[in-house]
This record gives sequence, structure tokens and C-alpha cells, in this order.
Amino acid sequence: MQWDGQGAYERSVQIGAGKLVEVCTRLTRGQTIAWSFKSLTALNFNVHYHEGQKVVFPEKRDAVAELSGELKVPVDQDYCWMWSNKAGVATSLSVRLQRQP
Repeated sequence: MQWDGQGAYERSVQIGAGKLVEVCTRLTRGQTIAWSFKSLTALNFNVHYHEGQKVVFPEKRDAVAELSGELKVPVDQDYCWMWSNKAGVATSLSVRLQRQP
């Protein structure tokens, strides 16, 4: 993913039935990222990072079509926002991430 000049990232995509979309970036401890998304269909959503074989989930929700929140970065790591479409039809997804000052 690529941040724009104002520290934002926006993306609109289609997610096929049974498929997923993941957006990952390297973040450092102390950063705050405001995030939001909206979909036409309820999706399973999480923010995660890996510590060796362990997966840590700062945020995890099932069956949500719209949500927003803030990630206060606890450790230097690659963080991923992930959406899974468990529905039988494709759907659209709009995502916005914003680095906070």
C-alpha cells in the first residue's frame, strides 16, 4: 500500500464470493491510524500482525458491513487490515486509513 501526501490511503475494490482482501503496511510503535470501511454485504474483518507463529488481533469483528476505529500501534510490526467475504455473492468494499498527527 502507498500513503498519499496527507498520510491517507483509500481503496475501493470488489471482493468475490468466498474471497478476501488484505491491506498491509509497516508501522512503528506510538503511531495512530484511524480507519474506516463500508461494504454492501456484511464481511468478517480484522486488523492483525504476526509474532513468530502467533497472530495478534488488535481488532476482530464478524458480519459487519460498516465500521470505523483507531489503531494505536503497540509494537513495530507489519500490520494488516483484512476483509473476508463469506457470502455467496461478490460485493464492493471502500477502505480509508489515515495516519494521525
